[in-house]
Amino acid sequence: MKMIKKSLLLFCCFALLLSVCAFAEEAGPEKTGEIYVLFTSDVHCGVDQGFGYAGLAQIRDTLEAQGYETILVDDGDALQGDSIGVLTKGEAVLGLMNEMGYDVAIPGNHEFDYGMERFLELAELAEFPYISCNFTYLGEPVFAPYIVLEAAGKKIAFVGVTTPESVSSATPSTFRNEAGETVYGFMRDETGEAVYAAVQEAVDAARADGAELVYVMGHMGMEASCAPWTYADVIEHTSGIDVFLDGHSHDTEQVVMKDKDGKEVTRSAVGTKLSCIGYSHISAEGEILETGIWSWPNSVSAPELLDIDNRMSAAVDAALSQVEAITEQVVAHSDVTLITYDPVEKTSEGFSLRVVRLAETNLGDFCADVIRFETGADVAMISGGEIRDDLNKGDITYGDIMRVWPYENEFCVLEVTGQTILDALEWGARSLPGENASFQQVSGLTYEIDVSIPSGCTADENNLMTGIEGERRVKNVLIAGEPLDPEGTYTLAGPNWSLLKNGDGFTVFDGATVITESTGLDTQLMIDYINDHLGGVIGGEEYADPYGQGRIVIVE
Repeated sequence: MKMIKKSLLLFCCFALLLSVCAFAEEAGPEKTGEIYVLFTSDVHCGVDQGFGYAGLAQIRDTLEAQGYETILVDDGDALQGDSIGVLTKGEAVLGLMNEMGYDVAIPGNHEFDYGMERFLELAELAEFPYISCNFTYLGEPVFAPYIVLEAAGKKIAFVGVTTPESVSSATPSTFRNEAGETVYGFMRDETGEAVYAAVQEAVDAARADGAELVYVMGHMGMEASCAPWTYADVIEHTSGIDVFLDGHSHDTEQVVMKDKDGKEVTRSAVGTKLSCIGYSHISAEGEILETGIWSWPNSVSAPELLDIDNRMSAAVDAALSQVEAITEQVVAHSDVTLITYDPVEKTSEGFSLRVVRLAETNLGDFCADVIRFETGADVAMISGGEIRDDLNKGDITYGDIMRVWPYENEFCVLEVTGQTILDALEWGARSLPGENASFQQVSGLTYEIDVSIPSGCTADENNLMTGIEGERRVKNVLIAGEPLDPEGTYTLAGPNWSLLKNGDGFTVFDGATVITESTGLDTQLMIDYINDHLGGVIGGEEYADPYGQGRIVIVE
């Protein structure tokens, strides 16, 4: 692979967003015969963040006013991630996507967070098609595997593919029938061959339908836990793809690599929360001239900074106003900023590193403390993937808390052996030094991880844990300052999603004695913890260090 080092200077964003669309006032601009495929991914309800949908609309309208034709696609995880999604079960965001005029989308793993029935309802409400070549019900496709769109007299195909990780990274019960049988799937196997074959079949069928160019819309990612279904795995085992538009990892890497026939394929990813807009420029002759991203890494969004006033700014404002009465209520205060993203370390593209999935953070400590103190358990554990946003210093609103915990989870308390805790920690540490959503933030215990030892965790075709082989990475586990007893029993609290529903692939808790099946809603418990235990203020002494209290030590 070779990296394409691309960055668009800030003034270019200003120039594009603030272009005076004189052409739009004329009776139809002269068409250039050229096309811009615009793409988004992992918006996670960030409808007014980064470029925002208003900024995206400004870009699209400007391009069309200059004579280009445009196609707009989304690579998944749009409907969940903030209060506007949670409080409307995704419908408000879908309405904005309809207003934005998306041409096609694929489901990401978080499209299923409101349940399968709800997602299929939303798919029916969408004024654009969802596609996926590997999302199945009883082995049969739920959506069309691809679509061929016409623009500027050219036929362009889009093939959809969704990570098989979805069965474990979303609530596994979502994909099961009433008898507990898994009936929805994503062609998961140990080798990845089923997914490769499905993508290849869709690409070949699209070519047979006359497609001149083929774009794969993937929600596959690059994380170690995604193998063997990363974007690179798919490209290396297929042919006929021109461009791979990718999501899931929240990265912004632009890569050129060779497919199985030696042809170079561009892979482009656009981060999250509309911090970037992807583009692929097609010439009048049907040649792909350039694929890349426009970036907006500023803390102030483009619509706010540039005072964008267009059809989408009005639609976004109207949608957000529906939930503001609830989300803007101040419920607590913090003297420190609690982090999911590293305040210092950046990715190679200049974006913050999502450290909560690979190391201890003060927000990880805080969230685990909420669970332990509010349930009274000996130990609490929570996956880093369930902690979604920073909690900033200052007044804390209900909306701020919903951004940290957007899933409407409840917690449970189990009686487990020390060995079960050891196995769970080992499963969570399996991908280090790479990030993994199942990495465990903890309260009531401390542990070390020796990343020089290869992970011995094994999993089935649905990424559900099946065992641990060989030497273990997790060592020196202490509970309340004393060495953990593998044969002893402890009370363990955590989200129902992972402890009772196999979320993130955790099967180690199956059969454990359930002491408390369900507590109150997670957001309310966080408010209660701050007000009842911390006196209404998250203080600087306990949570001052962004990298936590030394509960997790990683041995390089």
